Amino acid sequence: MAESASISEIAKLFFKLGVIGFGGPAAHIAMMEDEVVNRRRWLTREHFLDLIGATNLIPGPNSTEMAIHVGYSTAGLPGLAVAGICFIFPAVLVTGIFAWIYVQFGTLPAFEPLLLGIQAAVLAIIAGALWRLGKKAVKQRYYLLIAALVVPLLLWGINEVIALLIGGILGAVWLRWRSQASDKGDRTLTWLLTGLNLSAILKPTAAIATAISTQVTPSLLQLGLFFLKVGAVLFGSGYVLIAFLEGGLVENYGWLTQQQLLDAIAIGQFTPGPVLSTSTFIGYIIAGIPGAIVATIAIFLPSFAFVAVVNPFIPKLRESAWTGAFLDAVNVSALALMAVVTLRLAAVTLFDPFDLVAVIIAGLAFIATFRFKLNAAWIVLGGAILGWLLVVSPLSFVLRH
Repeated sequence: MAESASISEIAKLFFKLGVIGFGGPAAHIAMMEDEVVNRRRWLTREHFLDLIGATNLIPGPNSTEMAIHVGYSTAGLPGLAVAGICFIFPAVLVTGIFAWIYVQFGTLPAFEPLLLGIQAAVLAIIAGALWRLGKKAVKQRYYLLIAALVVPLLLWGINEVIALLIGGILGAVWLRWRSQASDKGDRTLTWLLTGLNLSAILKPTAAIATAISTQVTPSLLQLGLFFLKVGAVLFGSGYVLIAFLEGGLVENYGWLTQQQLLDAIAIGQFTPGPVLSTSTFIGYIIAGIPGAIVATIAIFLPSFAFVAVVNPFIPKLRESAWTGAFLDAVNVSALALMAVVTLRLAAVTLFDPFDLVAVIIAGLAFIATFRFKLNAAWIVLGGAILGWLLVVSPLSFVLRH
């Protein structure tokens, strides 16, 4: 059982974690485990593990929901609110400041080299997250068949949420069936999915899209409803957010360009705390301070509601074989979604038009990510510095001509 903690103690701890929380959800959760289990003993290790399992069963950003779970477990609903807000606030504040700077100076030549380097570096960070999540989500090689089902759906232009639900439901049914039957159906399913993928490849699509030049400005209600929907259906890691934003804001509605999306992702990587603070940046770009406030509240609000409802029922959720199978299928489907969007972003950043500087920075960022496993913040910072040096230095003339 959890020990009680005062509201002030919860506020201090999670504000600190929000300030130093670089490295993504896995790093955030590791910090929380050290603080609340090892140092303060607010939770037992078994209970903490139960909370981790619960965050994977509901939509929303994992590390943010872990903070909310811990707050609820130690101080009830007041703790839930305080822990979540204190963990989110530092990232939102810093991201909001960057958004203001971006709007004021982002189109100036002096700021563009930084953004060029950051955008290229972000591709490596996303690829690294995709690889790490894939090793965890693809528990057996046959899980890749679920991803093979989702990829053609995305290439055909089916809505991301619908594609994830199809992958989750059909994948859960198949995983449960497979656990109870022989492997006779595997070959049939493999041939079927191969046919789906071939037809998707042969069919003309807009999968590799260029940036939209004409933008539409939504109302605050439309903006809020979009981010509320994303927060309510976002399974897995905060990195999956990129896929939803690209499909919705860029492809469907035209509220944002590919360039602005990459800039928003880069700023989200450069700041501590949850990746979903990217919504603050995007909201500010689209509709100023009101847009930043509406987007931020809307995307995080479902997490508070989900935790308040689910926390008391965690033991029962963990015992359900069907819930576990659905989660496994959704996670694999989300990886397919991330992979498709990463290719789209790479096409825009590196090859539309071809930019040798961006290719060099992306290559070095991949080495830093996969070989040296550097923190995402350092990779983004290095990308910004390299972008500046390679664009404004004499070497830039050689690289660009």
